[in-house]
Amino acid sequence: MSTPMKIDFVSDVSCPWCAIGLKALEAAIARLGEDVKTEIHFQPFELNPQMPAEGQDITEHLAEKYNATPEQSDRTREMIRARGEEVGFIFALAKRSRIYNTFDAHRLLHWAELEGRQLALKHALFKAYFTDGENPGAHALLIRLAGEVGLDPARAKEILASDAYAAEVRKQQRFYLEQGIQAVPAVIVNDRHLIQGGQPSEVFEQALRQIAADK
Repeated sequence: MSTPMKIDFVSDVSCPWCAIGLKALEAAIARLGEDVKTEIHFQPFELNPQMPAEGQDITEHLAEKYNATPEQSDRTREMIRARGEEVGFIFALAKRSRIYNTFDAHRLLHWAELEGRQLALKHALFKAYFTDGENPGAHALLIRLAGEVGLDPARAKEILASDAYAAEVRKQQRFYLEQGIQAVPAVIVNDRHLIQGGQPSEVFEQALRQIAADK
């Protein structure tokens, strides 16, 4: 009999470790097979809530936020690229030069969950930003991706032109901040067990097996 698991994946569209963590988590779940029945919910977290719509150069942003030199930033990006390759995700470093505001992407993800297409949209957003170098805050891109994953583009356009789901997203963001989540990805299993960071799939697998055994 499969053990049911509710997984809240707290993350941001502009977080490379979240893309890595999701791929690793999915690999772990696949290895568990029928032992568990997982239900993943993507919860909003903004790494840069004050980021303007036009975004900011990545190297400049990392220097301001983390005091990272250009050389340190390059080494970090190469490490991320290599980790992505290990889990089957492509980080196209030459195509991605800016950090963008992601609030509207989170609003669309909230709606996508109601429509049963949240996972597909999350993957599409990660690919659009990290692999294709597109702006995940641009409405034209968000509408296009909505259509590509089976959502109604016209409804997506209406949502983005309004403040639909803004209050719900902000409420969820506040909730996880109040729970002490300060960095992402944060993977919360059954509202009790926290797995922090873009861990290797083996770490996720071991943790999920332990949680299933304890249950």
